[in-house]
Amino acid sequence: MIRLCLVEDQALVRQGIRSLLRLVPEVEVVAEAVDGEEAVEMICREHPDAVLLDLRLPKLSGLEVLEELSRRDALVPTVALTTFDDEALMIETVRAGARGFLLKDVSLEELSRAIRTVAAGGTYLQPAVTQGVQRRFANLEVDVGGLDPADALTDREVEVLRLIAGGLSNREIAESLAVAEGTAKNHISSILSKLGVRDRTRAVLKGLDMGLL
Repeated sequence: MIRLCLVEDQALVRQGIRSLLRLVPEVEVVAEAVDGEEAVEMICREHPDAVLLDLRLPKLSGLEVLEELSRRDALVPTVALTTFDDEALMIETVRAGARGFLLKDVSLEELSRAIRTVAAGGTYLQPAVTQGVQRRFANLEVDVGGLDPADALTDREVEVLRLIAGGLSNREIAESLAVAEGTAKNHISSILSKLGVRDRTRAVLKGLDMGLL
């Protein structure tokens, strides 16, 4: 069972999400918050497996919630909810520690998949969101250096990176490629090392910047 904290200031939206998640047997909404300050205290108190976080909140924004949780060493796997106009904020939020992004018109199937993916330690970026981020990267400087030609990703590593961007876990990547899970983990470790990043989310953003995704 995935213990989830839900953060959304709009009552109807929050109630709708809660009702939908009742249809997902492996997800339990254990607490809800309606503003950023309440969210920080709730997450620190509940220690959930995952958080579904609206980016636009009163008192503290979603970004500020992540930053405060990071300062308290209380950051947990988080899926951020956003709209079509939030590409720049999405990038900031990833850097602050979010592992997933969804648009608010997402289907229940994709919402539940994103929650499961980040709770298991993965990264989930909705394709429509990824396209928006990619457009922004044309004029955005990321916080990691460029690749040395000798460190270019292999074709298989690019394939793995694309599967990571699609939200697949290590096991699902291994099944997709018909290899052992340990082999998939080795590919991911190599990708992180070559890209000079420390986690899967930043690897996806770096891949976008390089035009690999």
